[in-house]
Amino acid sequence: MASLSDFLDLSQSSLQWAALSIAFNPIFWNIVARAEYRKHYLTRIFGNPYYGCYFLAITIFTLGIARDHVYQLALEDQPFYAPVHQPVLGGALFAVGSVLVLSSMFALGVTGTYLGDYFGILMDAPVTGFPFNVTGSPMYWGSTLNFLGVALYKGKVAGILLTAEVFILYWVALQWEDPFTAEIYAKRERERAKTKQGGKSQ
Repeated sequence: MASLSDFLDLSQSSLQWAALSIAFNPIFWNIVARAEYRKHYLTRIFGNPYYGCYFLAITIFTLGIARDHVYQLALEDQPFYAPVHQPVLGGALFAVGSVLVLSSMFALGVTGTYLGDYFGILMDAPVTGFPFNVTGSPMYWGSTLNFLGVALYKGKVAGILLTAEVFILYWVALQWEDPFTAEIYAKRERERAKTKQGGKSQ
């Protein structure tokens, strides 16, 4: 009979670091973005909302690369478990996830991808084409598929557990982000309506 240690080693510090890194990233970018929206810290530091957004984009991208590296190291320290070793399925999930992430970035651009709305850099209209006609949050769910794909490709139970953490954190982040972002755009529409009314009354 298989024991827990046959497919999962909870004592590995690399596993704990991976879990912390996965949790840190969405918490970090939400805190920084909301602080920017309210106080414009990065805009004041860089003298321009675009430069501030680009700086945040580079920071988030770098943190994402670091998180993925820590995740890979954690899986290397974990035992291989044959029943979850599904290289074909893992590769397919990773491919689908990558398409969702990359096509989302292409559709949104740098400022759309990296929280430009919090800097006051708003899009003219919502993006409704691919991949947003598949899911409203292709970046998040594509990234989740990437984590799961790697876990299955390598046959690591720990990777499935970390993927579950990714899924939960992204789901929670969306409950926080979506209403806030919707209100940013709703506020713009209210201001536009007031401007139009003011123009007509003159």
